[in-house]
Amino acid sequence: MPDVRLASSQGKWILLTTVLGSSMAMLDSTVVNVALPRIGVDLDASLSALQWTVNAYMVTLAGLILLGGSLGDHYGRRKIFVLGVVWFAAASLLCGLAPTSGVLIAARALQGIGGALLTPGSLALIQASFHPDDRSRAVGLWSGFGGIGAAVGPFLGGWLVEGPGWRWVFLLNVPVALVCVPVALRHVPESDARTAALSEAGPGGEAGERGGAEEGLKGAAGLKGAAGGDGGLPQGRFDVLGAALGALALALLTYALIEAPEASATVAVSGVAGLVAALAFGYVEKHRPDPMLPLDIFASRQFTAVNLVTLCVYGAFGGFFFLTALQLQVVAGYSPLAAGTALLPTTVMMLLFSSRSGALADRIGPRLPLTVGPLLCATGLLLMLRVGRDANYLTDVLPALLVMGTGMVVLVAPLTATVLASVDTSQAGLASGINNAAARAASLVAVAALPLVTGMGPEAYRVPAAFDRAFDRAMPICAGVLVLGSVIAFTLVRRPPPVCRHPECRRHGCVPFPPLERPQRETPAPTSATASSADPTA
Repeated sequence: MPDVRLASSQGKWILLTTVLGSSMAMLDSTVVNVALPRIGVDLDASLSALQWTVNAYMVTLAGLILLGGSLGDHYGRRKIFVLGVVWFAAASLLCGLAPTSGVLIAARALQGIGGALLTPGSLALIQASFHPDDRSRAVGLWSGFGGIGAAVGPFLGGWLVEGPGWRWVFLLNVPVALVCVPVALRHVPESDARTAALSEAGPGGEAGERGGAEEGLKGAAGLKGAAGGDGGLPQGRFDVLGAALGALALALLTYALIEAPEASATVAVSGVAGLVAALAFGYVEKHRPDPMLPLDIFASRQFTAVNLVTLCVYGAFGGFFFLTALQLQVVAGYSPLAAGTALLPTTVMMLLFSSRSGALADRIGPRLPLTVGPLLCATGLLLMLRVGRDANYLTDVLPALLVMGTGMVVLVAPLTATVLASVDTSQAGLASGINNAAARAASLVAVAALPLVTGMGPEAYRVPAAFDRAFDRAMPICAGVLVLGSVIAFTLVRRPPPVCRHPECRRHGCVPFPPLERPQRETPAPTSATASSADPTA
């Protein structure tokens, strides 16, 4: 059983390295939007190149994040976490030195691979390292510091863009990694699914009493357990083919959407190939004995419904944050620092109030929050139509962000809790990973599709009037997608059973995607008092 205490020096070092590692990936999912106009000018990039700057990262991250978690469970969580940090830092260095937009896009794709390795590992290391009595508090501190990082991120990104330049948005990850890696190697104990199961089995006959943990291991993404000579500990192969097909489908479909204005044969072939890859992915996952994405998990109507809501909600969020960062700078005339700071209220509101929203949903059920939250967000997006040339922050921008932030507070925590409650406890970690990947995939599709459906040309971000017209068409579309999510929630979501898995993530600070949860191996779901103190953002 893990025995590191939070008050010990080792516990503090573990907390430091996991916060630093997760913050690297979290910040690069948010601060890059603020830097896009300067990147475009410096590298003479078209709008499609800016879309790829965002989406190349998301394609590899969303496609490989489930595989990244199972690699850590098998080969060692610290080992894969450190590999992810080093990989991410090296790719960040390439981003910072990129001489052309093509090199930057390729480096961003490499960054996403590193993010898929380190993102699942940060929370897993906390759960595997700390004594059960300290784990909830450690997770809460990890989440709190991560939320502060998410809040500071756009402000920091804007300051870097205005000061030393946009390249430092990426280069800053290098010194962070130089601190993170030695601390992890020196102070974080290694763990994997095998050692976790052995520690839980305890000496002698206690193994039988821990059989439930073994079942949880068998449900890990892409790494099925198999009863046998070593007592049912994890065996089997990784679903590399499934991960590759999933990422390939996302990449090809994204390419087809972004490059569709060219109306070329290459675009058509890419679209068809993307659909074929998606169908092949479904076939492989259905027939493979150890799939990365077991399709039978969607037999739960509640789980399917909540993931449909997730696609609608985070698709709209992804389009909103991508376009708003450009709208504030290109049309409203804000500096990068002002644009980054302008978006701060949504993150602050999430940090302050999301845990209370989760507690309320526990009492009244998720249906009402998942219905009302998207409608409030849709209202906030429609209020963004007031943001045009020389927009006043207090009268034009802030009211829209406050309404949208309220909707996010109402929505996000109950969404995460309902995902976990809709499946068997042994599948909770897998369900969370699927939901997180779905949110990222929805975001990248929105970033790819919105410029197409709103008629943005390749130079739209250089022409304020043209971009403003397209933005005014995009916000109602995003609002409509949110309304669709609300209708799905009202129609299909029901109250979960009273005995179910509750999230450790009770307070959320990173708004572009939901938090990850890892399988709980210790004890029953926490009580309300305990759950309110545990609050990671992933």
